[in-house]
Amino acid sequence: MVKIIMGLKGSGKTKKLVDLVRVAVDTGNGDVVVIEKERKLTFDIPYQARLVDAANYPIGTYEFLKGLICGIHAGNYDITHFFIDNFLKMVNDKSPAALGDFVDWLSAFSDRENIEFIISVSGDQDSADERVKACFME
Repeated sequence: MVKIIMGLKGSGKTKKLVDLVRVAVDTGNGDVVVIEKERKLTFDIPYQARLVDAANYPIGTYEFLKGLICGIHAGNYDITHFFIDNFLKMVNDKSPAALGDFVDWLSAFSDRENIEFIISVSGDQDSADERVKACFME
């Protein structure tokens, strides 16, 4: 399952994501991974969650990000949740169509591996691709 928290800057996306990380750690029976561009969440998320600082890797492309996710999963099959904060800061192509294509891939990966993905995206919800809108959290 893929869920997307989308809104303009300052709308509380990161706070909502942090709250969801806490719930996943408290109630889950597997491992939780959080990917972010900088280590701003170090003291906000529980220590049980694995924090990955994406700034250490030259991500840029969606293909690189797919490889990073697959690599993290290959090293730990007990992962039940992936959280990605400030998603568009990690990729060069910020177009709605590219994000929609990535969400399609992520949905297939999620279904195949039984992992829940929750992503925060800065942007206007009205301009989002229909595939992305289908994943919006209430």
